[in-house]
Amino acid sequence: MNILILGAGGREHAFALKLSESKKIKQLFVAPGNAGTDEIAINVNINPTDFGAVKETVLKNDIKMVVVGPEAPLVNGIHDFFLADNDLKAIPVIGPKKDGALLEGSKDFSKQFMQKHGIPTARYQSFTKENLKDGFTFLETLTPPYVLKADGLAGGKGVLILNDLSEAKSELEEMVSNQKFGAASATVVIEEFLKGIELSVFVLTDGNSYKILPSAKDYKRIGEGDLGLNTGGMGAISPVPFADQAFLDKVEALVVKPTIAGLQKDGIDYRGFIFIGLMNDAGNPSVVEYNVRMGDPETEAVLPRIESDLYELFEGVGKQTLHEKSFSVTPKTATTVMLVAGGYPESYQKGKVITGFENCEDSIVFHAGTKIENDKVVSNGGRVMAVTSLGDSIEEALAKTYASIEKIKFEEMNYRKDIGFDLI
Repeated sequence: MNILILGAGGREHAFALKLSESKKIKQLFVAPGNAGTDEIAINVNINPTDFGAVKETVLKNDIKMVVVGPEAPLVNGIHDFFLADNDLKAIPVIGPKKDGALLEGSKDFSKQFMQKHGIPTARYQSFTKENLKDGFTFLETLTPPYVLKADGLAGGKGVLILNDLSEAKSELEEMVSNQKFGAASATVVIEEFLKGIELSVFVLTDGNSYKILPSAKDYKRIGEGDLGLNTGGMGAISPVPFADQAFLDKVEALVVKPTIAGLQKDGIDYRGFIFIGLMNDAGNPSVVEYNVRMGDPETEAVLPRIESDLYELFEGVGKQTLHEKSFSVTPKTATTVMLVAGGYPESYQKGKVITGFENCEDSIVFHAGTKIENDKVVSNGGRVMAVTSLGDSIEEALAKTYASIEKIKFEEMNYRKDIGFDLI
């Protein structure tokens, strides 16, 4: 069987590597892929949101399953596109249809969904430029910090957490009236700040049954000590030590089950991943956000811990037989550290030659922003590579990861040296 993975980052390299272990897969294709996926799959240079080009690729290469990595194709309706096309409708797409993708595509929709189905989350209200003054009034009822979220997709940049009330009012006006984040911030969700420790829980569902994947904690800030600008993610740890079985049982009872039941009640046939961003407040979970795909770099820490055949699980999603599939996870800890370009997340240069990654025998090196140029692997993005190791403890896994990083070189390479240290 031939499978197409849509996307170009570390998440997609992790999918490709895990799927390549399955004996049921004949050939993997990744669109557009990177230098890492090029070693184990065939890269196809198309944009995942160009559905016509995706169709052409699928038919030309006898693709029998499509795995969607990033959120944009899902929010834009790629699953619906397949179902509406006679040539494509029999091909399973791993990822929700447009109605389910609203869980990530619209913060307002997801908050309404949580409220409707009794899923614990922060108190909130939504505002546009038409009721901007009501937004100011609502901000005055909250205690700092103030959380402002652009309703739509904003490339991971649409959330502001501010301590000053006047600044919060000013930023709200910038977002709704002056389109600070483009059309994504025409509506803004203002919510209470949730206290506690953040983590992510991942669910794979066929619309009826589900598997809860390993938990993970990622590190968003560029600087050590969680300081500086937000990034797409500088590293991840799985499992999360403070998320013990008692807490995860609460998450399943209070969040996972009501989410799956709520989708069914609302007539949303959801098949794919649900990424649940959570806050653990003294042992009680509250939902920060939903994403409708796996996270990055969490995928690079979660997938290496799954011992089951990933293709078998995806087949269960497509045929709605997920409950019949075996699922096992190693008790080992996975630690992932992201290597980024100098200057990231602000301006940075591409095209830096990368060496030494082939010598990392104790770790898995996932390519993120890389490509092949003149027969050399060069940087092609802000987040360049993710280095993952497994160990019997966080300390052992981190020691392997950082030892491997010492072998990798590219000009102006940057990484955090404190990933996971807060958990030890």
